[in-house]
Amino acid sequence: MKEPVLVIMAAGLGSRYGGLKQMDPISDKDEIILDFSLYDAVMAGFKKVIFVIKKEIEADFKKRIEGKADKYIETVYAYQEINDIPEGFVLPEGREKPWGTCHAVLACRDLIDGPFAVINADDYYGAGAFHTIYDYLAKAEDSETYNYCMVGYNIENTLTENGSVARGVCRETDDGYLAEIHERTKIMRKDGKIVYTEDDGKTFTEIPKGTPVSMNVWGFTESFVKEAWAEFPEFMEKALAENPLKAEYFLPSVVQNLLGRGKARVRMLRSYDKWYGVTYKEDKEDVVNALQSFKDKGFYPDKLWK
Repeated sequence: MKEPVLVIMAAGLGSRYGGLKQMDPISDKDEIILDFSLYDAVMAGFKKVIFVIKKEIEADFKKRIEGKADKYIETVYAYQEINDIPEGFVLPEGREKPWGTCHAVLACRDLIDGPFAVINADDYYGAGAFHTIYDYLAKAEDSETYNYCMVGYNIENTLTENGSVARGVCRETDDGYLAEIHERTKIMRKDGKIVYTEDDGKTFTEIPKGTPVSMNVWGFTESFVKEAWAEFPEFMEKALAENPLKAEYFLPSVVQNLLGRGKARVRMLRSYDKWYGVTYKEDKEDVVNALQSFKDKGFYPDKLWK
């Protein structure tokens, strides 16, 4: 069995936040959220990480990693390039943003040769998620179907009071597998309920508390890369026809397609921790206070990297 590798998606510019939130310090030791995820990953057993970044932020990003986390975990870089699209397609004029989370994973396609976990760079997940997914991937093998996993969080533990969020809303089978997942890009609290809208606020649909959602904590075997690349042309055809400047190739969409065709099953690993992240600038204070409280309680050392 090959050692699980951690893939961290760090190429997004954080448009709603207003800057490179992946590198914004959130502790008095000049640590960023990513430092806490890397610390948790190392403690869980991960020995190698692939950072997916944009070339434009490479120098600044490496300053945050070199001499710190990279003393404890092997670091490799992949680059999410907007023109990395299937042969035969032309980049639409005016397109500025990369093609989404699945496109970020595909940036690693020449570096992945075994099981791998995927997370966002700008989310705090809690240590339990890393231990749970590492233990699953350390034994993961494909059989008659692909055997993947995801860590699901209760919807009420993943919201911000400062605006809407995007989440993959999940339905779980009675025996603990993912039945279906649908990306909802505008989820928020409204009138004491958790709701989402798909028509810019004209109508709202309620999501019950306790509903599991994806925070992009996925575990895959190498087969996922092959399948995602094979589906990319179909996505591009639709994207160029319907929304060439903003369409995104989401991880949950590819997973749902594989589930629908019976090619994969996804074990639902649950976390009941609270998510912390800086979707908006106003979120930062809550994240700073929460992570400092975890240090005060002894969950983390006062300085993560010695």
